[in-house]
Amino acid sequence: MERRNFLKVVAAGATIVAVNPSLIRGNLYASDGQLYVAYEKTQIVDAAGIPIKASKLETEVNYIFNYPYASTPCILVNLPKPTQQDVELTAENGEKYVWKSGVGKERTIVAYVAICTHQLTHPTPNDSFIMYVPEKTKTMAYDKSGVIVCSSHLSAFDAKAGAKVLGGAATQPLSAVILEHAADDTLWAVGILGMDKFQDYFKAFKPELKQFYNGTAEAKKLVSISAKTVKLTEFSNDLIQY
Repeated sequence: MERRNFLKVVAAGATIVAVNPSLIRGNLYASDGQLYVAYEKTQIVDAAGIPIKASKLETEVNYIFNYPYASTPCILVNLPKPTQQDVELTAENGEKYVWKSGVGKERTIVAYVAICTHQLTHPTPNDSFIMYVPEKTKTMAYDKSGVIVCSSHLSAFDAKAGAKVLGGAATQPLSAVILEHAADDTLWAVGILGMDKFQDYFKAFKPELKQFYNGTAEAKKLVSISAKTVKLTEFSNDLIQY
């Protein structure tokens, strides 16, 4: 099976019985400064379609899933320490918003859209220049590790603080994937927090979207029901990290 086939969209086939706020799409501006876009509540599953348990995620391993669109890659990481809470962030237009925290029993699990806010660098089946760098691995992008780094222009983002910019050319945080941790230890993606770069991404990478996702129309399909997740080492042939 080709790598890109791991992350295909699962077509909607279930009947929604009750309305969940996470199923209502649209921009939500809360009084506390949150900027949030809700998408369909989507379960995080492995390559075989089996729901991933939060407690089974390896620590400091980069996992990749596509959300909220069929072609928009996201990084999922189980950090070694609990995240910060109620982090105020600033978009490049000056708008303030609040990232609450990681999820899971120890508040260590985070997910971010893996599209760099500088020049839209992102993982592909060919290679990846953007990834979480474990605490014991050195990076030229920042004086400490345990951060997300885009090696295209050495932007560094704080994985434990809403992906705020720590250094480099990026001018705003990575968008965060809002996760829900269910009572049965499963994980669900419910929306995106932060400035939307998706339309810029679709415009900039039309040839790539045709190569890996059969065109822009397929690439723009919203993920529904479940999102297949693999390790970054299984998704990209070549990992570039400085």
